[in-house]
Amino acid sequence: MSGSKTNQPPPQQFNLLPKIINGGIAGIIGVSVVFPLDLVKTRLQNQTVGPNGERQYKNMLDCFKQTYRAEGYFGMYRGSAVNIILITPEKAIKLAANDLFRYHLTLPDGSLPIVRQMCAGALAGACQIVITTPMELLKIQMQDAGRIAAQAKAEGRKFERMTAMQLTRKLLKERGIFGLYKGVTATAARDVSFSVVYFPLFATLNDLGPRDNPANPPPFWWSFMSGCAAGSTAALAVNPLDVVKTRMQTITKGSNERQYSSILDCVTKTLTQEGPTAFFKGGACRMIVIAPLFGIAQSIYYIGLAENYLGIK
Repeated sequence: MSGSKTNQPPPQQFNLLPKIINGGIAGIIGVSVVFPLDLVKTRLQNQTVGPNGERQYKNMLDCFKQTYRAEGYFGMYRGSAVNIILITPEKAIKLAANDLFRYHLTLPDGSLPIVRQMCAGALAGACQIVITTPMELLKIQMQDAGRIAAQAKAEGRKFERMTAMQLTRKLLKERGIFGLYKGVTATAARDVSFSVVYFPLFATLNDLGPRDNPANPPPFWWSFMSGCAAGSTAALAVNPLDVVKTRMQTITKGSNERQYSSILDCVTKTLTQEGPTAFFKGGACRMIVIAPLFGIAQSIYYIGLAENYLGIK
């Protein structure tokens, strides 16, 4: 008995701090690359079809062209400052929390069944909404301001833009801290569902990668491709929830655009007046956004910048 105990490998250690740092760096790099696509996605999801089928943007490319023509290159990064600031804790929580829950849910024999992987992802998604909800709320207002301004200009109306700080102060003054959590239920539904799909799928694909040594992680490019594939799949799967979340969190509406009192109200009105395809608005754009975002983020995370380059153990 004593011999078998001495031959057992030492228990694996889990260090949270480097995971958090890796997640934060990964989030900043990823969002900086794909932000213009995310802005287009938000504007496509928020536009509604008029009574005669008229719409402000014909497709993703048309939205790019109109935005660039009206607002220039830096207009494509409207709202990026608040996103980059808050993406650091958001991605740090998401990626590190998933690893933490996977570590604690792993069975004594070292295996982690798919149901437990899904539970770890769901818990990670639930943890991140503390940061995600106010981040998404502020980002959406900044991103959608150009669309509303273009409508107002075409109709001869004035539209006053607000900075993220001005909007934050306004919401806090009018509604308190809960003003920053408008749409929290819809955000939770999207993020938990996304993480349930994404993390087990990424882990499965990543484990299939080529390795020189079974103990070593797969190469950088394989983690990137696995993140892209898992991210785009999860993004498409939860796109209806993302459409609902985006519309619920949009505070300033354009002309003749609908306000929603609840998630059910949003789903019912969208389905009745725009049909089921409305729930996949911006779907292709969201897949293009999420694929490189999570491919880059997951690759940077798995490289282990904190441990291998910053010396943080």
